[in-house]
Amino acid sequence: MICVGAILFNLTTAALMVLMFKGGVLLIGEGPLRKRPVPWAAVALTAVAVGAVLLQLSWSGAMDALDSDPRKSGWWRVVTSVFMQNGGVFGAVWNIATLAAIAALTQWFWGGPLMLALFAGGILLPQQIDALFGETGHSTDPRNFAGSSGATYFLAATLSAALLLSTTDTKARLLAVSAPAAGLAMWLAQENGHGLVTCYGFLLGAAALPLARRLPRRLGATGAVPTASAVRAGER
Repeated sequence: MICVGAILFNLTTAALMVLMFKGGVLLIGEGPLRKRPVPWAAVALTAVAVGAVLLQLSWSGAMDALDSDPRKSGWWRVVTSVFMQNGGVFGAVWNIATLAAIAALTQWFWGGPLMLALFAGGILLPQQIDALFGETGHSTDPRNFAGSSGATYFLAATLSAALLLSTTDTKARLLAVSAPAAGLAMWLAQENGHGLVTCYGFLLGAAALPLARRLPRRLGATGAVPTASAVRAGER
């Protein structure tokens, strides 16, 4: 029997990712990928995720040893659980593909070190917020004890925040702000943790952007983010 609620949950979750991906592409520009530097940090992060899936396939005890079930001890679980996948073949493929795409976009904008730092925030912040409010069941974490989707949605939302703060075009701003708005609606209507971590990532991205602009490295959206006049000119 097909569960309508589960289908709706998956559709809204995927739609939120598409929104943030489109915002990320708009932020960095739609030029040919071959003209961009290889995002080595994103490649390495994706390789770790692929390696973890291969570990699961070759070791039946991998999930028990590395997931984040709060009934089990182990300080490492909050990190290792991110690279375990428990959504079947389709879920694993989706999680790794979206991680690869979002990590690349994020590195092209934020740079490799900051991308990794923001991804780490997506791993650690949900647990800390749970602890702050006395939750032990990972209520704000969509991982369900395993999976990279929560950290990926968190990371993608930092691009939405950067887009909102980097453009004067109304359409681009609406696209950017639709990510946390849709995320909050998903959390309230479905208790979909992907939506809530999207809000967290958006807030952290908004806080990080002024600091990142002070760094010697220039952010990767130079000349790529549309202004209102540029968008109008392109439509003529």
